[in-house]
Amino acid sequence: MSATFSPEDLAAIDAHKAKYPDPKAAIMPVLWMAQKKWGWLSEDVMKEVARVMDLPYAHVLGVASFYTMYFKKPMGKKHVQVCTNVSCMLRGGERLLAIAKEGLGIGHNQATPDGTFSLEEVECMGACGGAPMVAINETFYENITEEQFRSLLRG
Repeated sequence: MSATFSPEDLAAIDAHKAKYPDPKAAIMPVLWMAQKKWGWLSEDVMKEVARVMDLPYAHVLGVASFYTMYFKKPMGKKHVQVCTNVSCMLRGGERLLAIAKEGLGIGHNQATPDGTFSLEEVECMGACGGAPMVAINETFYENITEEQFRSLLRG
């Protein structure tokens, strides 16, 4: 796959860079933008980010590899994240993860064969007071019950 940012994308990247005293600080929003555009960060995509950011590829790869929010392989159209950290675990997070694994037939960091769903067990989503917590793409669900979760996975 050949990755090239459009002129509109380049203008948005320039706007991100202008927000910081050092333009390389815009790497995270630019990686997020690239992931939204191409669905994941392939080697070609990260090389394009490195090119437009005027950064070494190794730097881009290092940032993308450090943060779990960046996908280094294709994920499903509906990316399901289930928190199993302490608060969520105590309130049913591990059971929700088991429901997702069983219902989707996949494990951690895997995608369904049709590419509809991917599943990720996450350590903390920063909503301990609303545990258990899950997210599907960028929609967050707090205090979710098993039945509510099953319904989300069906539809």
